[in-house]
Amino acid sequence: MKSLTLLAPAKVNYLLEVIRRRPDGYHDLRMVMQRVNLCDTITITLTETPDISVNCGKRGVPDGPGNIAWKAARAMLDLTDHGQGAVIDITKNIPVAAGLGGGSSDAATVLMGMNELLGLGLLEQRLMEIGVTLGADVPFFIFQKTALAEGIGEELTTMPAMPAAWVLLVNPGVHVSTAWVYRSLQLTNRAGLDKLPELFRSVEDICSIFSNDLETVTIPAFPVIAEIKETMLREGAAGAMMSGSGPTVFGLFRDRESAERARNVLTQETGWFTAVVETI
Repeated sequence: MKSLTLLAPAKVNYLLEVIRRRPDGYHDLRMVMQRVNLCDTITITLTETPDISVNCGKRGVPDGPGNIAWKAARAMLDLTDHGQGAVIDITKNIPVAAGLGGGSSDAATVLMGMNELLGLGLLEQRLMEIGVTLGADVPFFIFQKTALAEGIGEELTTMPAMPAAWVLLVNPGVHVSTAWVYRSLQLTNRAGLDKLPELFRSVEDICSIFSNDLETVTIPAFPVIAEIKETMLREGAAGAMMSGSGPTVFGLFRDRESAERARNVLTQETGWFTAVVETI
């Protein structure tokens, strides 16, 4: 049977502003989203029977219909009348529920992979329309470019070219509920949104737009996030911030050596997940 192995990258948010609560319960956002080369590995194999199975074996990740990758496969198979199914094997390298978009990236990768394996020939825009029904971040991973994301995250505009950067990811292993964060967020009245730069010459230029409204909820409840940020900055990061609703903190560094030194400091006696990765 036909099979395909693909990489599903993580993301960080350089900017995350919560604009307003919508009548449907979602929030209008303004985000700048950047992919990094910490990746899950996904192998999709078509089968002759109509069943879908997801094999992950990672604590906190369901293997059946509760997995967003399963839902992505179902959405694509429903567009065919061949009676086929799929086996999806996922090797998780991106921490679960970490603010890094791992589940959304897996779903986007399955959509793109199934599109190829099934020969559907769907264009990017159609895949993104399917993706947003699965999760707000899914279209970004189909877009595959550094993007300004608006609406609930599905309105994507390509950002100006940004210099490559080394990124230190640190996840202290605390559980942060995204739903709780948004429920607890106190929206402020905004006279207007800051205009984003049209040119990014340096890592410092990228860090100049760093802002995450969700930190106002997450950091008071989990002060370790602020401690990690402070350590990163003290160890040479040009900027440091929580990604998404957390708990992962990322710092941008000018070179790999500096990022590795900071990683060594933060891993001493902690057992935290850490990774030094590059922007893509």
